Amino acid sequence: MRPVDPFDDAATARAVVDAHGVLVEWNEGAQRLLGWAPGEVLGRPAADLVAGEARPALPDEPRSQGTVTLRHRDGHDVRVWVLIHHWKADSWLLVTPLEGGGPPDPGDALSAARLLQSPCPVALYDERLRLRRMNGAMAELLRVPEERLRGLRLSEIDGRPDGEDIERHMRQVFTSGLGHDMRTYLPMGEGGGAGAWLASMSPITDADGQVRGVCVAAHDFSEYYRARERLQLVNEASVTIGTTLDVTRTAEELADVCVPALADFVGVNLLAGDEQDGDGGRAGPPRAPVALRRCAVRSVVPGDPGIVPGPGQVEVYPASSPEAVCLTTGRSLLLSRQLDDPKKWLAWNPRLGSLASELGIHSMMAVPLRARGTALGVTVFVRWRQSAPFTADDVLLAEEVTARAAICIDNARRYSHERETALALQRSLLPEHLPRTAAVDAACRYLPATRIGVGGDWFDVIPLSGMRVALVVGDVVGRGVQASATMGRLRTAVRTLADIDLAPDELLTHLDDLVVRMSGEAGDTSSAAAVGATCLYAVYDPISRRCTLARAGHPAPVLVPPGGPARSVELPSGRALGTGGLPFESAVLDLAEGSLMSFHTDGLLESHDGDAVAGHRLLCEALTAHSGSLDEICDRVIETLLPAGGAADDVALLVARTRGLPDSQVATWDIPADPALVAPVRKQVLDRLAEWGLEEVAFITELVVSELVTNAIRYGLPPIRLRLIHDEAQLICEVSDASHTAPHLRRAKTWDEGGRGLLLVAQLTRRWGSRHTSEGKTIWAELSLDRDAD
Repeated sequence: MRPVDPFDDAATARAVVDAHGVLVEWNEGAQRLLGWAPGEVLGRPAADLVAGEARPALPDEPRSQGTVTLRHRDGHDVRVWVLIHHWKADSWLLVTPLEGGGPPDPGDALSAARLLQSPCPVALYDERLRLRRMNGAMAELLRVPEERLRGLRLSEIDGRPDGEDIERHMRQVFTSGLGHDMRTYLPMGEGGGAGAWLASMSPITDADGQVRGVCVAAHDFSEYYRARERLQLVNEASVTIGTTLDVTRTAEELADVCVPALADFVGVNLLAGDEQDGDGGRAGPPRAPVALRRCAVRSVVPGDPGIVPGPGQVEVYPASSPEAVCLTTGRSLLLSRQLDDPKKWLAWNPRLGSLASELGIHSMMAVPLRARGTALGVTVFVRWRQSAPFTADDVLLAEEVTARAAICIDNARRYSHERETALALQRSLLPEHLPRTAAVDAACRYLPATRIGVGGDWFDVIPLSGMRVALVVGDVVGRGVQASATMGRLRTAVRTLADIDLAPDELLTHLDDLVVRMSGEAGDTSSAAAVGATCLYAVYDPISRRCTLARAGHPAPVLVPPGGPARSVELPSGRALGTGGLPFESAVLDLAEGSLMSFHTDGLLESHDGDAVAGHRLLCEALTAHSGSLDEICDRVIETLLPAGGAADDVALLVARTRGLPDSQVATWDIPADPALVAPVRKQVLDRLAEWGLEEVAFITELVVSELVTNAIRYGLPPIRLRLIHDEAQLICEVSDASHTAPHLRRAKTWDEGGRGLLLVAQLTRRWGSRHTSEGKTIWAELSLDRDAD
């Protein structure tokens, strides 16, 4: 004979029916009950085995029970009590016990166990792991009388994968004789959800110490489990929410934490822009209707938020909507099917009402987002897949998590507001367009930092007299609006100092004095470093093709001669502005026409993994392949040196290609200090203007040359030199002498015999001025050759 398996399942009739009502499993116990062999019933509708014309439908509940009349193979009817579980892959498990239905044997070891008065749910299983006895607490937990379940295995009673897992541990207890504990989760009843239970399994022995069965006692620790879950959610929120200073990302982190741990759907709605004050919040409660912008949504449905509107959309919520009620009252709102009709919640929006009915939404919370006394928005929590409705404890949990997120969102909004203000100020203080000059072609780029506050980087191209040009780049220490304001003051100061034609080293000396005064104005000597700055100032002369540079603690520029390799320009480093120390020194470079120069801040080089040496090498490589326009070169440099996510520090880049003025466009005369020789000089000037084809400005030029040369002879010191420079747009007259006394414009009185010369020059020319040189001074006047401009 075949040995008896102590865990043989022939004592239970078990069948599995798929979603179409077709039998897909049929065990030996089912054949024992009805006589049908597996090959005779598998693949057939289960309804064919039901006696009578009635064909019962499969239940919708996860577990149900009932009595049904079935047809035996020999033709007679069998009335059977059946326990039905919703099984795997949309199928149903039908079981009924074939043994153990009678009263317990008083002499049996399991019958003698005195556990039935325990307040804990207790069940006793025999050596075949089939139910022999259970107390009233266990019957109440399972919601099935003991006499109906007696003879079934736990996996057949439970009908869930956890049941098979518990049964496996029961076998270990039975074979080893040692107790064992494990956690499991059981339905909570009509309220839905799952309860947490501790299944304590211990062996039951007879008088001889032989294991005769297993006792399973269930201990409910659902409250402890829920409290731990809430604490874990709050802890995760404190770690996960607010990792960045980005409003949208912070809202997404709030939604990510709460789905699916707390809700099936979370929508974070922030007050639209016109509802906010300058700090990113709103003083006092808003008034209905309120305009809300959907900032983040998360749903248990992958790729589909399930609730409209989508992220970024703005919708107006009337006074009857839960969102408006929550915001206007400043209190959380709990709505559930048990308390009210869900259709009333969304009566203001039929589209949402239809979607709620389709999904089966049964519970919703609206929790206000408030921080520092201001209303920021509202967070909506929705459940439809989780069967348990929201409770008062869930509201407290949502308020705790939302309050943490609100602080982070408010911080992000304030930071964004300050950053946008500083960035707007920064861009307003930087040149929108670089001026066109005869000395250089230039292009620029400015990129604010992505992860820290806006800095004080700046650049400039300043036209100077004599067709020269000044190229400037600087970097202010610090972040935010203060750094941008300081940058604006320094840029204005550089332009003012450049207008009086100071040499680069002298200009940096005056700029250093200004930074020292600004540090003193801050009222705290320790803040001097915060007002510090670095600067590089260069002046290029297209006539001599000579560039004079000086720097104050700033990175050296990179030079790419025509056809040559890129290299750093060797010049004294200088100290940073505002720190004091040695004077600044200049360096002079002779540049070939078409030379490329790169002026930049340290953020460009250090953005490459913080390695300035590697960044400098990449910059040289990007500049060496300088084919294309200057804008293309700037884009290639930015793409090569900066990471895809943006720079860690502000970046200012100014690229210039030098141009030279041909000798044919320059005329120079040495003037004797004799007033009688002014007339021949005027004649030579008119002849040269005729050669240049500039007869249309000959009359004005003659007057200007006459006045400037006469003043130099009368008030200056020899040697005296006259120089005319022209390009397509302008004609410049320069008169130099050895005197360092600068002229000044004044209005002559009616009886004065002189004093009208410079006034006449100022009236006839576009602009005029003077600059000091190492040999004396130069007076210059500029005439426009652009007829459209005139």
